[in-house]
Amino acid sequence: MRLSGLLSPLTTCRIEAELNLDIKGIAFDSRKVNPGDLFVCLTGTAQDGHAFVHDAIGRGAIAVVAERELSVPKHVPVVVVPDSRAALAVIAAQFYHHPSRKLKLIGVTGTNGKTTTVQLLNHMLNESGNPSGSIGTLGMTVGNYTEKTRNTTPESLEIQRYLNIMVEHGAKYAVMEVSSHALHMGRVRECHFHTGVFTNLTHDHLDYHRSFAEYQEAKKILFSALPSADAGHASYAILNVDDSSSEVYARATKARILTYGTSSRANVRAEDICVTPSGTSFTVQGLGSRVHIHWRLPGVYNVYNALAALCTGVAHEIPMEQMVAALESFHGVEGRFDTLVSRNGVKVIVDYAHNPDALKNLLVTARQVSSGRVYCVFGCEGDRDRYKRPVMANIALELSDFPVLTLDNTRTEDPDSILRDMTSDYVRREVPKSAYRVISDRREAIWFALERARSGDVVVIAGKGHETVQILGQTEVPFNDKQVVREFWSQLGLLS
Repeated sequence: MRLSGLLSPLTTCRIEAELNLDIKGIAFDSRKVNPGDLFVCLTGTAQDGHAFVHDAIGRGAIAVVAERELSVPKHVPVVVVPDSRAALAVIAAQFYHHPSRKLKLIGVTGTNGKTTTVQLLNHMLNESGNPSGSIGTLGMTVGNYTEKTRNTTPESLEIQRYLNIMVEHGAKYAVMEVSSHALHMGRVRECHFHTGVFTNLTHDHLDYHRSFAEYQEAKKILFSALPSADAGHASYAILNVDDSSSEVYARATKARILTYGTSSRANVRAEDICVTPSGTSFTVQGLGSRVHIHWRLPGVYNVYNALAALCTGVAHEIPMEQMVAALESFHGVEGRFDTLVSRNGVKVIVDYAHNPDALKNLLVTARQVSSGRVYCVFGCEGDRDRYKRPVMANIALELSDFPVLTLDNTRTEDPDSILRDMTSDYVRREVPKSAYRVISDRREAIWFALERARSGDVVVIAGKGHETVQILGQTEVPFNDKQVVREFWSQLGLLS
């Protein structure tokens, strides 16, 4: 595509150079530049892309988008924009011919439940004959094609590329996890959402958002951007009516509103919820239907994920019987209440829960499916929200029989500082050291709990879920909680 064509949607830019260049691709990481690419200098919290412009040109970049004038060879035009991240979103959508306009794009946002809801919706759409792809924590998938993603919601360039791949694969729908970071940073600019889904809003990411109010406001961007319900085709806001933040988002949107929950106010509601070791049963009532469902996923919080998907399906006119069949055939998500059982009857639950509300829901559900003691192994991430660390430690102490405090991804933070934050309330309250254990090495911590567990006991391992590496300082080392459990049981001949 010609550089002039790429830049045509930009309302504010300054350039005095050749615009007839043929742009082969776009990159914002100089290491990924190919000959003929346009390089966009992004300013991040850790690095400034402007510092890598010469590396990008050396690798073949033939034009640059930047937020200031740069000293580069005369044959390389520099397009100066006020916000290069915003420009990247516009340019990327233009380069890939606005793929979100060719799909019914569903965005799912909230503190917890995004991944399960997205995966469930994608499964439901495909099973009901509506070809769909998904983008989120577990990667990008459409049909048999998959790619890994580095962030829950990737940068705008990657989003547009993924959506274009979905169009090329014949998808009619796309379902995407939309994080508060992505909304605040503008990664989903130029994404034309048909439907916004809200799961819940609880304590998280206060290292990035300065307050809960700012966190709530970031999520609102998705719903305020939905087109008006009378703008040619209906758009929908699917809201959890049992969460008070839904009132904020209902006021912010011009889309049609459908609600779900357990209260009588919900358009689609669950009744008679029963959690058992074999799964969860509940009755769904609303909008002229009443059906009984039994599915594999345990826990009341997973009922909310099911309701979010069902309510979205109702908005898209998927027959209820097809949605119920899809629910009951859904096997769950890697690293979300992922259950292993040893030959001597010890159950292990591996889960991504890394904030207070998620850990609370996880432990409550673990207790419901356990006949014995519940051990809880968990850590808190470095360079992330410090305020939730003692809160999570208190939840583990209250809701499990024995918490084992360890490390997650430490990143650049001092590991001892993380553990001190986690145990600060224990120290203040003079909790006996016999009531918990602190083991910094995550593998040792998991093995410690497994050594003590007996038949009927449950060992909950929270925080990393599906992840296959642990970030220690600047280094990523291979690490997977499920694999560590298997190694322990294998040594003892207990692997089933």
